[in-house]
Amino acid sequence: MFKNVFGSGFLVRTAHVILTWVITLILFLHDTELRKQEETGQLAQPVLFVLLVLVSVLLYFAVSLMDPGFILSDDSDMQFTLGVTEEQQDMIPQTTKSLRQRRCGHCLLQQPMRSKHCQTCQHCVRRYDHHCPWIENCVGERNHRWFVLYLVIQLIVLLWGLHIALTGFSYGPTWELWLRSNGMLLAVAVLVAVLSLIVLLLLGSHLYLVSLNTTTWEFMSRHRISYLKHCGADENPFDRGPLHNLWVFFCVWGTVVWEQVYFREGTDQV
Repeated sequence: MFKNVFGSGFLVRTAHVILTWVITLILFLHDTELRKQEETGQLAQPVLFVLLVLVSVLLYFAVSLMDPGFILSDDSDMQFTLGVTEEQQDMIPQTTKSLRQRRCGHCLLQQPMRSKHCQTCQHCVRRYDHHCPWIENCVGERNHRWFVLYLVIQLIVLLWGLHIALTGFSYGPTWELWLRSNGMLLAVAVLVAVLSLIVLLLLGSHLYLVSLNTTTWEFMSRHRISYLKHCGADENPFDRGPLHNLWVFFCVWGTVVWEQVYFREGTDQV
């Protein structure tokens, strides 16, 4: 389930953890409302903040080290896995049938629909979304919902941290003295604000794509994807409506046979 923690992303993960706790420490060391509450014995918010930071770090490692849905072997019983009878096989258009039988030109394994080979991970990934350099892992079928959950928690932590940083600035009679006493906190506030904006945009884009039941790869490259390039600009064979798409994404566990969904959509249109 998990990859080697000392793999190629070790430096990225280490830098992320160090940066997270350094920022947290700075927020406690400066005269912020977090420190004032700690000094007066009001520990509820400081403890909750630290717990949220800890949860964000744990989710980061879970998403980073989790198997995103690597395809490691061929499905020898592919036809039974698809749940398509011989009579239905004859009804499927030749273009769709050939799509389900394609093999990866890199790892030479049969690729289920919506999978893609990742050049960085050197594996095909089920329901491939993208390879994220931030977590040094692919985002795919098995870890996508956890990636979105991580973004939610991380955004809460960042926005709360930004608020805490803004409460810690002290008065200075001149700009030079003000920068001397607040320079470190100002740098943290700017960094946290930039990261908050990035995470907000990431979270918004992923929730939007999930509501459409499409992936980042499909959204960016649909004109080059064999099972989508013949569809209309506003046509998505996997879309079942925003609420149903969100329900399936967050609440339905296990491997989805996208060939069945694709074939059922084609049958409904006949």
